[in-house]
Amino acid sequence: MTTAFIGLDYIHDIVHPDGKISHTAEHALSRGVIEKANRALAIARGKGWLTILVKVGFAKGYVDHPKHSPFFGRLHEIKALEMGSPGLDFHPDIRDELADLVIVKPRISAFYGTSLDAALRARKVDRVVVAGVSTAWAVQSTVRDAHDRDYEVYVLEDACAAATEAQHDSSMELLGAIAKVIRENDLEGLS
Repeated sequence: MTTAFIGLDYIHDIVHPDGKISHTAEHALSRGVIEKANRALAIARGKGWLTILVKVGFAKGYVDHPKHSPFFGRLHEIKALEMGSPGLDFHPDIRDELADLVIVKPRISAFYGTSLDAALRARKVDRVVVAGVSTAWAVQSTVRDAHDRDYEVYVLEDACAAATEAQHDSSMELLGAIAKVIRENDLEGLS
């Protein structure tokens, strides 16, 4: 079994309290999500897994931005998630140097409009461990895509956060039907 760790949207605009769309920041801080993601990255590197960090972002001037989207529509007005902006930088505490690959996604799922699937197939990855923010959006969407692309999927529950604990718990309950929900201390047991 060849495994990859995929960390989603650990960026300033989303997970830092000063971020422009930081709805998950408080939950992420209270759960110690950044620290757990860093440990997961280190464990994955130590095991020789492919380590990938993915962040959502839009081209300068928002030329690829879906202004009609209820989810993304107003980002251009507040200048959030724009390529080259400080908001797209990884959270200052995330150890992005442990990532073998950084991918920028134009939508919620890490697979949509990116090279993620090709990168995984090139390395003959058949199992993915997914973590990130928000549990209710990026994690759910990416896990569902990974499942439908026939990867064996694990969700690293304690390295995920949502806007609220209720959203997070609801997402984990749903994802448990298509993925194995694990915690950071379970990673050592995966080969």
